Amino acid sequence: MPDMKPTGNTEPEQISKLSSDGTLFLMVCSAAIGGTFQYGYNISIINAPTSYIQTFINETYRTRWGTGLGAPYVTLVWTLIVSAFSLGGLLGALLAGPMSVKFGRKKSLLLNNSFLFVGTLFFLLCRVARSFEMIIFARFLMGINSGVSCNVQPMYFGESAPKHLRGAVAFSSAVFTAFGIFLGQIVGLTEVLGTQLLWPYLLASNMLPGVIQMLTLPWFPESPRYLLIDCGDREACVQALQRLRGGVAPVLEIQEMLEECQKQSNAETAYSVKTPYSLFKARDLRSQLKIVMITNITIMLCGIDSIYFYASYIFSEAGIPADKIQYVTIGTGASELTSSILSNLLIERVGRKGLLVGGYTLMSCWTIIFTIALTLQRQRVDGMSYLSMVCVFAYILSFGLGPAGVTSIIPAEIFDQSARPAAYMVAGSLMWLNQLLMGLLLPFIVTNLGIYCFLPFLAVCLVSAVYLGLTFIETKGKSLREITAEFDRQNGQRTVNDVEEDQVSPLIMEKKTEKSLIHDRKSVTECERIIKD
Repeated sequence: MPDMKPTGNTEPEQISKLSSDGTLFLMVCSAAIGGTFQYGYNISIINAPTSYIQTFINETYRTRWGTGLGAPYVTLVWTLIVSAFSLGGLLGALLAGPMSVKFGRKKSLLLNNSFLFVGTLFFLLCRVARSFEMIIFARFLMGINSGVSCNVQPMYFGESAPKHLRGAVAFSSAVFTAFGIFLGQIVGLTEVLGTQLLWPYLLASNMLPGVIQMLTLPWFPESPRYLLIDCGDREACVQALQRLRGGVAPVLEIQEMLEECQKQSNAETAYSVKTPYSLFKARDLRSQLKIVMITNITIMLCGIDSIYFYASYIFSEAGIPADKIQYVTIGTGASELTSSILSNLLIERVGRKGLLVGGYTLMSCWTIIFTIALTLQRQRVDGMSYLSMVCVFAYILSFGLGPAGVTSIIPAEIFDQSARPAAYMVAGSLMWLNQLLMGLLLPFIVTNLGIYCFLPFLAVCLVSAVYLGLTFIETKGKSLREITAEFDRQNGQRTVNDVEEDQVSPLIMEKKTEKSLIHDRKSVTECERIIKD
């Protein structure tokens, strides 16, 4: 008969739990401050010095050739500077998969800072060298840094967090992205670094978060799943789990990893990491791949960029003085940050599907209201400018509440260890390609459609909400085995097996059950032996 532990003995368990949560929290902060924070920060700080950089481009050209550039050519060079970030992000997304497999999740994030530091050096020297080409190259390097971190960091978080915190930990990537946008807006104010004299330092200020990551992240463990499944290092996996789980490596968690290893070893070919090409060929992964593709295309084509594009105009029409608009614009970043934090608290209660579908549904509603408000505003109807302001903030809040964060964690939860890096390569490539596409097409969409420019984005949000509502499987609180089983049924992979099981005699089924129980006992025994060793 088992001994009953007194109530007082729960105190060490509570201390252990607090210790594990604290370690996990610090690991998340260390990885994200040099990861997705950089993505948000970089897309934010480039807005403040736009006029200063365009002036620098013109003056540099005049110094070289004795004549200034025309306005269209200055705009073209500026477009190259902005687009270089997206092109770098695309390359970074393609590099993230091989890097995460060869070097591991943690080491990839650390090595990724090399692109950052070289880029900041080019920013600091561009004025001395009188070279706007250095700005283009630096932005390209910053894009590579962001492309790698946006793919590797969610993998690292999803593989390191316990099942009951997996969504909240992974969603923190979106929180830090929003925090980067918000902080970049503040640092870009004219009272801080957004001046003609200090703009190179503004662009190079993202070096500080990279330094913080380089000093702190080495002290935290590598992803336990990567250590066991990819590297086969059981001892390192147990040590990592012990640090992340308060000194105790959970037997069931190790058992799940061992079962995934066994599944891979029982496959027709030896364990190997999938490539994007093999991912597209795999019939049993088609539903998962479609969901990843739809979500990463939609997040860039949902119209969030057009909302930010229209924000200054809306604030101006509402009567806000031109010199005060930069302060009000900070409210847009604060709105996304607030909604991301709220969603981080809700994700393990509401679930991924509810936040994702609900977010796009709300965005569709606000797009309709926003279009009506802009139409009535043109007709000088009183109060419509203020309704438009409400729509701007409501749209951003709806975006941050679901799509902004849930999208990045989906590949980590619905693909196994061998397919996950390739899935993130596909997801990241689509995201950056569509971001580049939106950057090129948005001015033409706004020019040609005017106040009706949000209607195409309304269609994108509605179609995505319906499709995801019908096909996306809720992953909250489920193991990878349970998630995979549901997708297998959706892909039609279990149909034949189910028919065969129906035709098997009860005696054979009983023998299968006995073998399954024996296998489970062996798995638990193996886990316990690994932990003891």
